[in-house]
Amino acid sequence: MEKLFRLKEHGTDVRTEVTAGLTTFMTMAYILAVNPSVLSDAGMDPTAVLLATCLASFIGTICMALFANLPFALSAGMGLNAYFAYTVCISYGYSWQTALLAVFVEGVIFILLSVTKVREAIFNAFPMELKKAISVGIGLFIAFNGLQNAGLAQDDPATLVTLVTFRENFSTVGICALLALIGVLLTAVLHIRNVKGSILIGILGTWMLGMILQLCGVYVPDGKDYLTLFPTLKMTDFSALGNTFGQCFHVDLSEVGIFNFIMVVCSFLFVDLFDTIGTLIGVSDKAGLLDKDGKLPQIRPALFADAIATTAGSVFGTSTVSTFVESASGVGAGGRTGLTSLTTALLFLVSMLLAPIFVAVPAFATAPALILVGFLMFSSITEIRFSGEHMLSAIPAYLCVIAMPLFYSISEGIAIGVISYVVIHLACGKYKQITPVMYVLAVLFVAKYIFL
Repeated sequence: MEKLFRLKEHGTDVRTEVTAGLTTFMTMAYILAVNPSVLSDAGMDPTAVLLATCLASFIGTICMALFANLPFALSAGMGLNAYFAYTVCISYGYSWQTALLAVFVEGVIFILLSVTKVREAIFNAFPMELKKAISVGIGLFIAFNGLQNAGLAQDDPATLVTLVTFRENFSTVGICALLALIGVLLTAVLHIRNVKGSILIGILGTWMLGMILQLCGVYVPDGKDYLTLFPTLKMTDFSALGNTFGQCFHVDLSEVGIFNFIMVVCSFLFVDLFDTIGTLIGVSDKAGLLDKDGKLPQIRPALFADAIATTAGSVFGTSTVSTFVESASGVGAGGRTGLTSLTTALLFLVSMLLAPIFVAVPAFATAPALILVGFLMFSSITEIRFSGEHMLSAIPAYLCVIAMPLFYSISEGIAIGVISYVVIHLACGKYKQITPVMYVLAVLFVAKYIFL
């Protein structure tokens, strides 16, 4: 272990690293319940998605351990899975196989970009306010999906959306919405009190409370939309992976249109780019791994691990894999080397045996996780400067943020943010502040609205 991970050089030991790896896993294990729930809305088999998520997380995290020797873990990215299911598949009407192919192409592009400095150059071309706005907008988008999954947010012909009427169909709709609300408060209190694994505990606690209410007759399954909350104890059906494995290669792009497909790939590309590098820099700063210039020396192998995981994940059958900000919990527990991430990777692999339990978690129990993760991403709004000369970037950032939840599309938010940034700067005579990459992106997005 010392030879492989240089523990003494980083001031740590095996026990500390293993404990940190377990801590990281506990704080991000909620993805094993949430990701199947989200992607199943796109028509995918939840057991297959969970197995694919475990395998992709294992591959990405072990690559992070061996290539970069960093204490970071990877899994299916929140926000990216929502974009996959609710925007690409549901709003655009593309098949989940097409969406997986877009993720695969994105992963291959990232592999090519990660062996060069191109990926870092693209990241540096975007203004900081837009980078933060994308994170904030995705947070709102995720939270809105959580409110919908919980049944708290309901369709309304007059106001488009409204709060659920708790007394109406209380034994099914009302009680599930109430349980989700209780779950949000429980998870929030645990998070504020710095309880390790607060999100996972919130999911399991809300689920258990629901099972108790079912035993008491408060929650009554209808056998259709509202099923029993008790999981069936059975072995994991590993053959289910065949429902998604390799399906990304069985796509007829003529039904989608090559330009439409390219736009979807670009959207995955941009969101993953900002999410991954932002997470790497933020967590590395907390761990004291940045050099005197504020850069991460191992960023290239770290990005390479992310790209490999995304490509492999698409083949197995899950959305884009990204470095998780929850890795900060392991760093806080003392993790400093790849042994932390190796521990987390092995735990993801073992989790495949618990697939029947994870896929049985009801939507009202995973909704609090979506809402709280949305809050964590929304917190980046404090880093957007809204006064003085910064308004040139702040207004496009604002438009980017509100467009994502209100237009129900992450890609539309990015497009509106980029276009408005270029137009406002040109109109105010600040064209020198616009990078060539931003000009190209703005033209591409405008062409999308004209020709699509």
